[in-house]
Amino acid sequence: MDKRNAKIKLLFRIGYAYHKAAFDPVIEYLMKNDKYDVWFSLDMEKKRYFIFDVPYQNPIIEEWKKLGYRFTRETKGFDIVISGDTLRNAKDYGKTLLVFLNHGTGIKNILYRNLRKAPNDRYQIFVEGPHRVESLKNSPWLGKNEVHLIGLPKLDFYFQGRYDNKAELLEKWGLDPNRKTLLYAPTYKPTSLYAVKDDIFEQTRDLNLIVKLHPYSWMGKYAPHKQHRIYERRVKKYDHAVLLPFSEYNIVPYYAAADVVMSEASSTVFDFLAFEKFGIIYDLPSDRLRHSDGQPLLEIDNREFLKDAFVHIQSGKEIRDAFEQCVNPTPEMIAKANAYRQRYFYRLDGMATQRLVMKMEELYYEGGHENVP
Repeated sequence: MDKRNAKIKLLFRIGYAYHKAAFDPVIEYLMKNDKYDVWFSLDMEKKRYFIFDVPYQNPIIEEWKKLGYRFTRETKGFDIVISGDTLRNAKDYGKTLLVFLNHGTGIKNILYRNLRKAPNDRYQIFVEGPHRVESLKNSPWLGKNEVHLIGLPKLDFYFQGRYDNKAELLEKWGLDPNRKTLLYAPTYKPTSLYAVKDDIFEQTRDLNLIVKLHPYSWMGKYAPHKQHRIYERRVKKYDHAVLLPFSEYNIVPYYAAADVVMSEASSTVFDFLAFEKFGIIYDLPSDRLRHSDGQPLLEIDNREFLKDAFVHIQSGKEIRDAFEQCVNPTPEMIAKANAYRQRYFYRLDGMATQRLVMKMEELYYEGGHENVP
């Protein structure tokens, strides 16, 4: 049968629920397309209790099922598999077009490390900007993988104006829409959350503060449960602050609501550059941040990342002044941010999903690009 006359059986291999935010615009686009037979899998969600990792069925899955999402444990029989991370068992998926759409862009080097561990796999890697193309093509671990520049589908809904009702979102969490808003989104490792656990609340008393922890900070497996408990205890004392629950997996609407973002090495800082807004970067001793095998934790030293555009701080006591700099950027900051934006992003026009699908279909119909175990 001619491929063009048959439905394309496609699997979104989500891994963790929070990976889905990177897929949402693509999911919506493909589920409306009669050409596709769309399925989902969620196979890595676990929480640690004491020393045991227990499979966790996120309640949000039931809501997704009501929207028509079909979940499966099968791995074989799919024409295309879209994943937000490299697969530990890519051979189990058989001969398929294996699409990699990063669940979190940024300055961590996990993508390159994972490619190194799977030298025989073949991914079609869809990336957000010229920097990623260059860094992957210069990586000794690119191997058989192919790189395609399409932009960042994760941000499409933002640029389509779907999250423009900022007041409604703030009021949902009991925040004042007449105040400026700081979104604090630390990663779990390396993290600033221990260093600023008190200052972040005290320094933002005349602002709205939204704290969005990395999902791992809730799960106890890769980060201790104390990470979320620290903030659960403190947020109760401050009316101007909210700690988003674990179930709030998608950060993109909060990008729209925030005037400034603050993090250290999270992809949120990277993403926020796209919106012509400014952020605060908490500097960490990046030269000492290494994996257990001695390899650097970060691709780019976070003390240098977005330097002279975003505001770098070394203490939580600097947060309020840094916020003011961000909402009143100098011409030099604006010019530098524009230059970084050209380097890190491609066509921020809300159309990255269409470009991804167009290229994906071209590769599929053309053949010869599959991952073959």
